[in-house]
Amino acid sequence: MRKSLRVAGLATACTVAGAALYATGVASADQAGPRPTKEPHNIGLLVGEIDEYYGASQDADGVWTSSPDSPYAKDLARIQAKAKKDIKKAARKAHHGHGGQGAHGKKPAIVLDVDDTALLSFDYEKSTNFTYNKDSWDAYVKAAKRPAVFGMPELVKYAKSRGVEVFFLTGLAESQREGAVTNLARAGYETSLDRTHVFTKNKANPPAYLSHCATPDAWKCDTVQFKEGTRKHIESTGYDIVGSFGDQVSDLAGGYADKTYKLPNPTYFVG
Repeated sequence: MRKSLRVAGLATACTVAGAALYATGVASADQAGPRPTKEPHNIGLLVGEIDEYYGASQDADGVWTSSPDSPYAKDLARIQAKAKKDIKKAARKAHHGHGGQGAHGKKPAIVLDVDDTALLSFDYEKSTNFTYNKDSWDAYVKAAKRPAVFGMPELVKYAKSRGVEVFFLTGLAESQREGAVTNLARAGYETSLDRTHVFTKNKANPPAYLSHCATPDAWKCDTVQFKEGTRKHIESTGYDIVGSFGDQVSDLAGGYADKTYKLPNPTYFVG
């Protein structure tokens, strides 16, 4: 999920939230005179706003949870309601077209990101004070205990009932595949979770369609390029991606999807 471009913790959320309290003047190296600047949102206040947005509370085991009655859950429900209407329309069009197939004779499909699109990581963010650590994140993913993002297993079930195939596309490492797949199953995703339906980032041995991403010395593709290339591959196998779902703009950019659905996530940023 994360990469080096991620700004740790609340600093990123401050940029996204971006409430300006006042302006002042400051000179820069390329500008001799003062120019307006904006004070970032206060971190203490922002934490409180995030907690309120998620309806944050701790259970008896100290695990941070989000409320199903929270503004976060209500925002998700609005997005999902719109998506279901679009899926219904796309499925109807496909099944009245080319013998159960959609655009250009392809079968309809949706693609979901995993972290904070299918599985909620709010407990990790709260427990680490919104600060990413590679080792703690790896252990958290492999524990496979994350709850589903509200409403998303139901959306998957709805898509399947309409004859729409479901794929998962995540920036999680190949070494984290087992944890992700186990967690998806535990969280109630009743759909195929094999290697042809769950795509992870395999930097050491990328598939042929992503061979351009890897050199002997480094992985060259950013999140957009990785996910764009994988969606292109999915479509090349006979599918029309009628909907792509993610909590980051980088999950959705790059094309190869008829519609995109940005789910809310004010806790971190992946470029």
